[in-house]
Amino acid sequence: MFKVATNQEDLVKSFVVRGIVFVEEQGISYRIEHDEHDVLATHILGEMDGEPFAAGRIRAVGEYAKLERIAVRKSYRGKGLGHKLTEYMLFVAQEQGFKKFKLHAQSYLKDFYQKHGFEVVGDMFKEAGIDHYLMILKCPYGTKEYSQG
Repeated sequence: MFKVATNQEDLVKSFVVRGIVFVEEQGISYRIEHDEHDVLATHILGEMDGEPFAAGRIRAVGEYAKLERIAVRKSYRGKGLGHKLTEYMLFVAQEQGFKKFKLHAQSYLKDFYQKHGFEVVGDMFKEAGIDHYLMILKCPYGTKEYSQG
């Protein structure tokens, strides 16, 4: 279901999901959606029966793993897949040696990320014309096992 993109096809599929969600649905410019950080980031792909449905990227920012570009296609929402994607991304980041995690959450997703232990730090701000909050996982993530079941 979820995996680290390890080849060009996986990367293209993750970019397709991001294009659908961020560029098409949310009206974010392609020039903002794809940036210089894509080259060094770890990309995550969610796929069912060969159909890409979710994507995200993990990027080192200082001592933090920053979870970014977290997206689930509309027809796959409401099934808990966004939570599973977030858990998987935290697991992968932890496997990479990170102990601190942060993200910029769109304001309507603040409660979603709070369910994963993230807390708002500071005031709301605009990113790509959309209201966001900086959120940091305050408690150590520990050595949580990840199950795709």
